[in-house]
Amino acid sequence: MSPRLVRFVVIAVFVGGIAGMIVASIADNNGAAVTFGLLTAVAALCLMAITAVGGPDAYERAARFDERTAAEVEDRIVALVERGSDEGELRDLVRTAVRLGRAAR
Repeated sequence: MSPRLVRFVVIAVFVGGIAGMIVASIADNNGAAVTFGLLTAVAALCLMAITAVGGPDAYERAARFDERTAAEVEDRIVALVERGSDEGELRDLVRTAVRLGRAAR
């Protein structure tokens, strides 16, 4: 199960718990309101835990990958190799730049 799906389910339970507390309070059912409150508190803890484990950008990383930019980088690598650059060294340089960019986040 992906962290994005877990986060979606936990948010749905959280929102449902708040609605349940409101409805139970209107119906003057204190036991149900407390039950929904505890369910909402557990959902909030789960949401904090999944965010702590995955990090704040874990849910946006896949969406930010740009196929067009990746193709442009590959085209530029091919062009440099055709001009005489060593392909292995060039790809090592790109890998190092990617690691550097990820570390800067």
